[in-house]
Amino acid sequence: MAKKEVAQVFKLMAPGGTATPAPPLGPVLGSKGVNPGQFIQKFNAATAQLKGKVVGCVVTVYTDRSFDFEVKSSPASVLIREAAKIDKGSGVPNKTKVGKITKDQVKKIAQEKLPDLNAHSIEAAMRIIEGTARNMGVTVEG
Repeated sequence: MAKKEVAQVFKLMAPGGTATPAPPLGPVLGSKGVNPGQFIQKFNAATAQLKGKVVGCVVTVYTDRSFDFEVKSSPASVLIREAAKIDKGSGVPNKTKVGKITKDQVKKIAQEKLPDLNAHSIEAAMRIIEGTARNMGVTVEG
């Protein structure tokens, strides 16, 4: 079998298990040469356990219009918002604090994100997550 040639690689964010081919996903996939219905069906099957949680995805499209995708973990900001039980981060994080999370919650988030971060240890990953929390106006206690 001949080696498939990669046409393009792109990233997108979608709700796990509940994605639909309606905008904004459908037009993006169609413009990149991916069949939206086929992609959504495979993506929802692969992310069924993550019902509604936003996840990242790296899609590789080949010249014969076939594709592969790799599901990444949710963005750190989404995980921090869930842990702090807030709707959104602060517009002015240095002045207005919108929530609090504990070191244990930071460690749990860091363990989930570790494969997708460029950190070699859990402590380094925790520092990355703490920085994201600070930039969102969320205080880390402990």
